[in-house]
Amino acid sequence: MDKKQAALDYHALPKPGKIAIEITTPAESALDLSLAYSPGVAEPVRAIAENPDDAYRYTAKGNLVAVISNGSAILGLGNLGALASKPVMEGKALLFKRFAGVDSIDIEVESESPQAFIDTVKRIACTFGGINLEDIKAPECFEIEKRLIEDCDIPVFHDDQHGTAIVTAAAMLNALEIAGKAIESAKLVCLGAGSAAIACVKLLISCGFKAENILMLDSKGVIHSERNDLNQYKASFAVETPCRTLDDAIDGADAFLGVSGANLLSPEQLAKMAEHPIVFACANPDPEIRPELAKEVRPDVIMATGRSDYPNQVNNVLGFPFIFRGALDVRASRINEEMKLAAVHAIRELAKEPVPEEVMKAYGGAHLSFGPEYIIPKPMDIRLLGQVSAAVARAAVDSGVARLEYPAHYPLESLSDI
Repeated sequence: MDKKQAALDYHALPKPGKIAIEITTPAESALDLSLAYSPGVAEPVRAIAENPDDAYRYTAKGNLVAVISNGSAILGLGNLGALASKPVMEGKALLFKRFAGVDSIDIEVESESPQAFIDTVKRIACTFGGINLEDIKAPECFEIEKRLIEDCDIPVFHDDQHGTAIVTAAAMLNALEIAGKAIESAKLVCLGAGSAAIACVKLLISCGFKAENILMLDSKGVIHSERNDLNQYKASFAVETPCRTLDDAIDGADAFLGVSGANLLSPEQLAKMAEHPIVFACANPDPEIRPELAKEVRPDVIMATGRSDYPNQVNNVLGFPFIFRGALDVRASRINEEMKLAAVHAIRELAKEPVPEEVMKAYGGAHLSFGPEYIIPKPMDIRLLGQVSAAVARAAVDSGVARLEYPAHYPLESLSDI
């Protein structure tokens, strides 16, 4: 099969694109139309003008997320512009709907500066119940997200950072448990210092890793305290160490997190890691080291990648649909650290439960149970909807950022409950 043509055909047929708008109320009679538009629409308009929260009652705002990008860091393809990012943003909208019943619209912003992007998003934010930022390059993404969280009263979430971090942390905690390693003493090497890498390391520290046990590397080598070429985001991870290269850093490391590029971890470097090494080679489409090679060199390795054709795929779809589902259902004003950690532990614990037969059937009948080849749930596991969204909603209520009580109908069991 010609995969390139198949991908193009998928997006072009039966009609262009992956998403559409559907009508949710009757529109068949003159009465229907008079209620849908003029004159009936005047009543909810007046109600919302008097009480803005009524927008959640009379419009789709409460279940509507904007997926917004400027196209400056599209997947692994780089800065190809806002319009070129549209297939990815439509894909994100598809995943929101497919896995969590969240309505989503993609918005591509041609912005000449971070400030222009921020201003554009702020001006349209009232339309939505949440904003998912996507494919925005570092370091601009950090300031953009920070400012929008401060200025908007709805959840703003840069999934390239936090979605990646949440799923990575859930998988890493389980890998450490399986390997018999204590998080407080485990030594981690992170190859990559972009938005995803920085968010991953921050969240792993929140989960229990010690900052002094983490070595982060960018294109110039180890981020250490004697470097004077670091921006403020990288500088927060600078440590005192004699290590300067990956070859230095990897010696005796318990875990490796790759958020960088293909084939950057050599077999010789993997061989230098501690007993039962944990290797997350998450570069896409080609990992830092291929699983076949890694297992040939170190049969005791616990391996994860970003690919669906290997076990232990670190995939954001395990997180963002259900995180937004939980946040929307309690009308959270933001997605805070407590909600992220709740998602981490919900995903982590689900991997330890018996896997339903229908999930194993969806993956070719493979036997799945908690262990080195199954450290995180599969994306098709419907239990993610109930367990992750419920954990996030509960954390939002308990941490004081929810504007509604914890829903009586939680946890959700299927999309029909929405």
